[in-house]
Amino acid sequence: MNPYNAPALPRTWWRTTPAALGVLALVALLSAFSFALGFLVMIAAMVAVWVLPPWRWFARLGATFGALVLLVVGAGLGGQLDESGTGESDAKPAGGASAEAVSASPTASPSKPVEAADYVGQPLDEAEKQARSAGYTAGHHDAADEDRSILLKSAWTVCFQKADTAAKTIDFAAVRSAEPCPEKDGDPLPWPRMPDVVGATYNTAVGDLEQAGIDPDRVTLDDVYLDVDTPSAEEATEDGDEWRVCFQSPDEGTKVTSATTVRLDLGKWSDVDLVQRCPSAKDTAYKIPANDPDYNNDDEDSSTGGGNSVRTVHPGSYCSPAGATGVTSAGTPMICGPGSDGRNRWRRG
Repeated sequence: MNPYNAPALPRTWWRTTPAALGVLALVALLSAFSFALGFLVMIAAMVAVWVLPPWRWFARLGATFGALVLLVVGAGLGGQLDESGTGESDAKPAGGASAEAVSASPTASPSKPVEAADYVGQPLDEAEKQARSAGYTAGHHDAADEDRSILLKSAWTVCFQKADTAAKTIDFAAVRSAEPCPEKDGDPLPWPRMPDVVGATYNTAVGDLEQAGIDPDRVTLDDVYLDVDTPSAEEATEDGDEWRVCFQSPDEGTKVTSATTVRLDLGKWSDVDLVQRCPSAKDTAYKIPANDPDYNNDDEDSSTGGGNSVRTVHPGSYCSPAGATGVTSAGTPMICGPGSDGRNRWRRG
């Protein structure tokens, strides 16, 4: 017998194409009942199509992809991928009551929709996340009249919400976190307007700003004299009746938005200061005229002993060198020495 003409040996059934296709069909069937079991069978099917049938490589690759698709389709048709439905069906009623008892209870009747929670004041991203967890489909829009696009939801705050409990939908109206909510959805943003605080003491100015809706913490301070340092907010508050507003920015009536810089330029004086008024412009004058390098004292006198000149000085003004002496216009002896700020000032000798 010619060995080249011998009949081909029959292929065992589990290595045939119908057997491989049957394994693939089994993936879809089992995954509809158990996703885990279907996944295991899918792995077995992938191994089978690459080892058993005499397919070409592209046919095996197509069968592998088909096994994955069949797993997802079967699991979807069987409800294995619906996490919310699984959680609801597996949830045990509170207090150990049976499912029949809960369904019979008027308060737990499925025909009565559950009202949506109040999410006003929350960041938009958190509000939408919680609403979806409660079974709602969430949407959003700009609460102001500007119809702006909302890109970074964590930077927006919920002002209003409108929920349809029957349809399980909720729509949020939000503004940027640094913005005030409008009076109603679609109205303009109610930005505060700058009050007129020029001439007021610092304490009075702060009260006017707060009444207008402007947070004093966002106000920057500056001085107006060349020989006075800018106070901190704490220092200005401590001597709030001596610090006075000479200039302000922005002007009275200007909208103060989240991007507006509010600045108060302060001058300081009390009843004992020689100058008790604001300069005509900022950084153009000295609070104490004697601190001006170009200042000329016409009242300067010469002493009669030792050849040393004795100047007429102003108490509290800067001086040099340390140890120099002088007198006030009233004849009080003064000496140049360190003041409370560490700088040399004229003080009583």
